[in-house]
Amino acid sequence: MNILHHRTSALLEEVHRHFIRLERSPPEKFHIVEQELQTLLDTINDNCSKLDILVNKEIPSRRVAARVQVDQLKYDCRHYQTSLQNVIHRRMQREQETKEREELLSKKFSANDNNTTILIDHSLQHNTSLQNANRGMDDLLGSGTSILTNLREQKVSLKGAHKKILDIANTLGLSNTVMRLIEKRTYQDKYVLLGGMIVTCVIMVLIVKYLT
Repeated sequence: MNILHHRTSALLEEVHRHFIRLERSPPEKFHIVEQELQTLLDTINDNCSKLDILVNKEIPSRRVAARVQVDQLKYDCRHYQTSLQNVIHRRMQREQETKEREELLSKKFSANDNNTTILIDHSLQHNTSLQNANRGMDDLLGSGTSILTNLREQKVSLKGAHKKILDIANTLGLSNTVMRLIEKRTYQDKYVLLGGMIVTCVIMVLIVKYLT
């Protein structure tokens, strides 16, 4: 196990040197160095898999320390793999930008060419659309807040009216039947209020869903 561990550590050092080499390499050699790096990382991964098996065969007193060493190798390997993926992504992005710039610069326009309008950048259009949708959402939320506030105020008013009616009814000595009818009407008004609030919320959700 110690031999394989030292060999894997040496490969990690080689990976580090390849990253330095990659930074100093000309663009035409990026692919070669990247392939070499990936080969080294694949070899390290294979070694780590073998070390996982060997760790379980160590004596208990050395098993914990051996596991820590192997986990450190696996962590370093994952770190280098992520760094390589980031390097490849940045390189591909630069190549794409260079290609688009060259295509734009090489494009020729004639005096009578109807197709002389360059389309607005898609990201700018998308940003403008998002800003418009954001303003629309702010307006909708403001309107919804006002509606809910009015509904709450109406609910408070209804409660106050209900209390006053009960006081008046008690004062006038109305019958129990009339009192029950008044309470029934109050409950019906409460359901109408709740129904209106629910319908308003559903409409707001649908508007938000289809506008965004």
